Amino acid sequence: MKKTKQLKKVLFLLLGFCFVLNVSAQERTISGTVTSQSDGLTLPGVNVIVKGTSIGASTDFDGNYTIDVSGSGVVLVFSYVGYATQEVVVGDSNTVNVALTEDLAALDEVVVVGYGARKKSDITGAVSSVKSEELNAFPLLNAEQALQGRAAGVVVQSNNGGEPGAPINIKIRGNTSINASSAPLIVVDGFVGATMPQPNDIESMEVLKDASATAIYGSRGSNGVVLVTTKKGRSGKMIIEINSNYSIQNTASELDLLNADEFAAYQQTINSGYTQGPANTDWQDLLYRSGSTQNHQFSFSGGSENVNFYASATYFKQEGVVINSEFERISFLSNIDAQVTDKLKLGMNVFGSRGNKDGVPTQSTGETANGGGDDVISLMFRFAPDQPIQNANGVNTINSVGDNVDNPYAIATEGINETRTDRYRANLYANYDIIEGLAFKTTFGYSTANGNEGVFRPSTLIVTAGDGVGGRATIENFKRTNILSENYLTYNTEIGKGSLTALAGYSYQKTSTDRFSAGAQGFTSDSFSYRNLGSGAVQLIPTSSFSEVEIQSQFGRLNYDYDDKYLLTATVRRDGSSNFAENEKYAIFPSGAIGWKISNENFLKDNDKISNLKLRASYGVTGNQAIPAYGSLASFGSVFTPINGAQVINVTPNQVANPNLKWESSYQTNIGLDLGLFNNRVSLSLDYYNIDTKDLIIEDSSQPQYLGFLTSASLRNVGEVNNRGFEINLNTRNIITENFSWTTDFNWSRNRNEFVTLLNGQDIFQNASPGYFNIPRTHVLREGEAVGVFWGFDYQGVYQGGALPEGTALLPGAGAGDQLFADLDDSGDITTADQQIIGDPNPDFTFGFTNNFTYKNFDLNIFFQGSQGGDIMNLTSLQLFSGDSNATRDILNSWTPTNTDTNIPRAAVRQKTISSRFVEDGSYIRLRNIALGYNLPADITEKLGMDNVRISISGQNLLTFTNYSGLDPEVNFLGSGGSGNQNTFNGFDFGNYPNIESFNFSVNLKF
Repeated sequence: MKKTKQLKKVLFLLLGFCFVLNVSAQERTISGTVTSQSDGLTLPGVNVIVKGTSIGASTDFDGNYTIDVSGSGVVLVFSYVGYATQEVVVGDSNTVNVALTEDLAALDEVVVVGYGARKKSDITGAVSSVKSEELNAFPLLNAEQALQGRAAGVVVQSNNGGEPGAPINIKIRGNTSINASSAPLIVVDGFVGATMPQPNDIESMEVLKDASATAIYGSRGSNGVVLVTTKKGRSGKMIIEINSNYSIQNTASELDLLNADEFAAYQQTINSGYTQGPANTDWQDLLYRSGSTQNHQFSFSGGSENVNFYASATYFKQEGVVINSEFERISFLSNIDAQVTDKLKLGMNVFGSRGNKDGVPTQSTGETANGGGDDVISLMFRFAPDQPIQNANGVNTINSVGDNVDNPYAIATEGINETRTDRYRANLYANYDIIEGLAFKTTFGYSTANGNEGVFRPSTLIVTAGDGVGGRATIENFKRTNILSENYLTYNTEIGKGSLTALAGYSYQKTSTDRFSAGAQGFTSDSFSYRNLGSGAVQLIPTSSFSEVEIQSQFGRLNYDYDDKYLLTATVRRDGSSNFAENEKYAIFPSGAIGWKISNENFLKDNDKISNLKLRASYGVTGNQAIPAYGSLASFGSVFTPINGAQVINVTPNQVANPNLKWESSYQTNIGLDLGLFNNRVSLSLDYYNIDTKDLIIEDSSQPQYLGFLTSASLRNVGEVNNRGFEINLNTRNIITENFSWTTDFNWSRNRNEFVTLLNGQDIFQNASPGYFNIPRTHVLREGEAVGVFWGFDYQGVYQGGALPEGTALLPGAGAGDQLFADLDDSGDITTADQQIIGDPNPDFTFGFTNNFTYKNFDLNIFFQGSQGGDIMNLTSLQLFSGDSNATRDILNSWTPTNTDTNIPRAAVRQKTISSRFVEDGSYIRLRNIALGYNLPADITEKLGMDNVRISISGQNLLTFTNYSGLDPEVNFLGSGGSGNQNTFNGFDFGNYPNIESFNFSVNLKF
């Protein structure tokens, strides 16, 4: 019996061992590496599936995969976007390496264009693309910044340096207008005029630059179009991503100002009776701080065979480098697409955000009698360093020289500037396939923006609050709603060797804006801030307004491709806008383009060096209707008139009507060449363009004042401006090996503009200086000259005494050590007749240069951006060398009888005069970004239960090479109150919020 039991145990063990052997034979782990056959690079994210089952895996960042299989004759299916699907029979080996071949049809990148998409190889217009990987190469404060230096012909600049929440100004191929806007049209997921979403939510941005690409948008296409496509879900497992970034920020530079002792000595040179103050205050040190930015995004996406979804939420906060300036924003975005039936597809896009901005006043209004004393940035330079923040009695100090202004620290810490803005947008669409090749799409969109701005100046601000009025508060509210409905048919068919795509549609859009403002002064307490205007002793006059703009359009486009060699695009749009007069409400904007794929011709298609060669040419007309609502109509305004000692409100004519006011029209020609060499390892695009913008809308102030209109200027179509230029885009894959790669992107653009005709051929003078400068002219618009060239006197150095150098003269009352200017009319005196063009703010060219390196799990991005030429009018230096404020240490080299070898006039209080002395070269090269990233190995992420973990460190604006003496060569002072004309106010520097340099740490988690 005992032997029998032992025999049973042996048999049981043998059976168990055989079972294990059998299992081992049936189930095993297959691993391997997937690469690209053309260049040997590993491919991350390749789908690996056991054919006929749901068992699958994907390759990690290094192209490695592992998958469990069972049985014999197993077939693995490898699939990857841009490559042909490959099936491999698993043999006896547990290692299966695969090299995928490129699917040339799939690799032909699809580019979004207006109301559709085209293969990049079939594009006939000038289009630049920025993809999501470029958007996420380094942290961005705004998605618009991704275009800077990455798209030729596109200039991107903050309206106020590194100010938290500052809007971004974009110009494509120069200024094409004077009084109308030169900003491009922003289209997000088909919604015209939308707000730009957050960078992490964007899949791609396309910049449409020539008429062939933009004419489909008709009256709003003359300044270019930026098409934004947000991310969408894909069928498969749900993907969860967490993107988190934190930055430390500092000012890129500071001015080298006089300290208290140096300042007192300087002032005593001017005024021997000046008494030095009790302090030694570094106002820059007090007001500047280390700022920070944090950005956290959570998103999830996925879908099934019929429904895909993407949703995200983002929290952004920036603490500015100037104390008490910050911006906070919460936003969300959601995309849902559903294939309801074989013919019907529905979708919805929803976006929302709330932004809260706490600011300090910058870019001086300069309109007040106290000498623009509300501007923190310029005041920190101007204010006397020998004054403390408060005097011995605890009262805020005011300046000891020049204008009576409050000290900048008091304004920054005690004043209140709060802005809250809510933005919401919803866009729904339905796409129905009527018959084979014919589809109808209808969209309906609604957006709203609601804003509230509160400003309070407490009574402790002696001058800024109104010289003892007891504090001043204002509130301004606005609400803007936008309704958009678009409906269009798209027809695709094959005709012999050719393919035809036809588009026809109708669009209607209405924008309504409500505004209201109120204010008060004379508060018994500062505790209420601006939230209790009723407690003010004096109620300021409230204002309110309502405006409505409507645009209705019909549009069509025809694309014909013959034999994959010859391309034709024809577009037309008819727009009607309520902005224009009864006689000119409608206009037609046509365009045509041709393309020739030379590389597909028989004599070149088998060439082993030229993989792509295409010629493009286009011509068309686009428009600009971006003027104020009712700008062509006669209007009334209100005025206060004293009658019998009482103030009475009267109504009086405000503006004369212009029944013939019409669109500005831009006639655009573009000639381009696309070249690809060595299997497109080198890709080159060249574009030449010419834009003639006619019927320029200009303010005409020639009507006599005795007619009694409140607004003496009326809008007229008189003038023409020309922009022409050349653009280069070069992309190279320099080194491609198994573990290392190096790619380069370079773009270069040159734009020249000039006025061809102006109102009656007369010069138009404008002023971009702060109001308290009392300077009537800083720049001029003149036929034959570039837009916004500087106007002033030609500085000839310092007068040494004795006989005047030939061709020079002095200002009245000047003597030895004062400024010499060119005497153009040989009158012996310096008058307005001696003023001339003294500088051009338009750069000679701009460029961007990016290098990307990868080594195994590491990647490195180095991005330089720059501008050559383009003068800067340094109004800050003009202020600091005027003798009525602090100054830079350069003033220590002023002319004296014993120091004559200098170009700096003697220390004196002198009137502020625009001259070439303050015009500087604004050229610069900037290390815009350097970023190092690392992806954790797959074995670690698997243990963590994640698909991917990426960490990166980066720095922005760390190096700038420039000869400009100011804070930063990227300046954008918009004149008094920051309300200047962005088309013509270029290259002025005064009171700008400083640009910033930052160090960032980022983490990306994918589940």
